[in-house]
Amino acid sequence: MKFVSPGEAAANTNDMSDKAGGDLVRIGEMAKKYGVTLRTLRFYEDKGLLNPQRDGSTRLYTRRDKARLKLILLGRKVGFSLRDVKQMMDLYDPTGSNTKQLRLTLDKSEKQLARLQKQRALIDDAINELSNSMAAVRQMLTERSAPQASVAR
Repeated sequence: MKFVSPGEAAANTNDMSDKAGGDLVRIGEMAKKYGVTLRTLRFYEDKGLLNPQRDGSTRLYTRRDKARLKLILLGRKVGFSLRDVKQMMDLYDPTGSNTKQLRLTLDKSEKQLARLQKQRALIDDAINELSNSMAAVRQMLTERSAPQASVAR
């Protein structure tokens, strides 16, 4: 899981363009672009994962918010909890080496990879068992339908 490049992208946002409105996106555009619901974006905001600017009651998302949302979605895709994603993102320091963030991300990623590999093995076993059962059922159907076909003639 690659957190540094998107994180660097989030940190390297040009605050001047955000304030000028050049890169600000409304909630509907953000939801549509990333294939999430408005409710999801509000939920991520409530959990402290996103922090859009406000213009009255209108949420305006910056390039930083977009980068963070990409990380959230990537983290969720590979099975991280939102707590884990937040913990990894919150360690980002645009002026530091981010060694602590990288170590934590690697540690969590190694553990998640092991969990996913274990799940894959269990799924492979289940697929094999189901395939074998289906083959047995097909065989039974073949054996039972063959005599009926000859009786009908």
